Amino acid sequence: MSIQDQNIYTRIQRRSRLDKLLDDCFVWLTRFLAFAVAAVLFWIAAQVSIEAIPAIQKFGVRFLTDSSWNPVKNEYGVLPQIYGTLVSSLIALLIAVPVGLGTAILLSQNFLPYKVRTVMVFLVELIAAIPSVVYGIWGIFFLVPILTSWGRMLHSSLGWLPIFASAPSGLGMLPAGVILAIMILPIITAISRDALTSIPPSLHQAAVGLGATRWETILKVMLPTAFSGIVSAVILALGRAMGETMAVTMLIGNANKIDFSLFAPANSIASLLANQFSEAVGLQVSALMYAALVLFILTLIVNTVAELIVGQVKRI
Repeated sequence: MSIQDQNIYTRIQRRSRLDKLLDDCFVWLTRFLAFAVAAVLFWIAAQVSIEAIPAIQKFGVRFLTDSSWNPVKNEYGVLPQIYGTLVSSLIALLIAVPVGLGTAILLSQNFLPYKVRTVMVFLVELIAAIPSVVYGIWGIFFLVPILTSWGRMLHSSLGWLPIFASAPSGLGMLPAGVILAIMILPIITAISRDALTSIPPSLHQAAVGLGATRWETILKVMLPTAFSGIVSAVILALGRAMGETMAVTMLIGNANKIDFSLFAPANSIASLLANQFSEAVGLQVSALMYAALVLFILTLIVNTVAELIVGQVKRI
């Protein structure tokens, strides 16, 4: 082997060792970042749990079933807030999932010209950039009057139903649920659209080649294939809805009671924290931390159930 060949071989060996070192560093860096995310999650949960210990010791499980929230008497219970959080989020999903999924199908298929689809994608993403306080102000001055007028008609004609039993007074569960639906719409639309566009074109072409119509292809091939991505979008949107604070606080009415009517004022855990944390002292601080821990656990349960559903569907 000539001297020139030996030099080239030496440089190649050095470069190979350097590449291996860089690869190892990259692997350890990604591991560190991944564990850092998990550590932050556990850190938050541990800190909230520690602060909630006095309330946990005093109230126990009764905290989840009591409806009273009286700082003067140190009586605390979050059942109305749990109910308000779940129901307002459910209303938001019932409205946003069909609209968001339909918009995702529209934007992922060739139903519109390319330039029009590009503009609509930009507008959908722009909705997510609007601050929540702006949603709250818009809801108070625009959405609430409309829902109040419609609610009076529903109450007069269908007042015998529990969900329309109360006469609308402005703020309440329904305005909060509708504003949440608007706020989570971009999440469902964007992630569902990405899931649909990531499907291989050959799958679509095979379905068409077998004689399926466009809607049969979408409903029987594309949606089942993108199901895991769509479920992920719904779960992320549900997490946003359950944790939304400012807009819900401005519209839900902040009444610590359970009323099955959609027009009655209600409350949520996030609104409770936003309204009372700045002035809380003593046991009330621990009770609010306990409420935050309950919201944390609810979100964890929702995400766990969603993962189980996605895993079950993938096995089928």
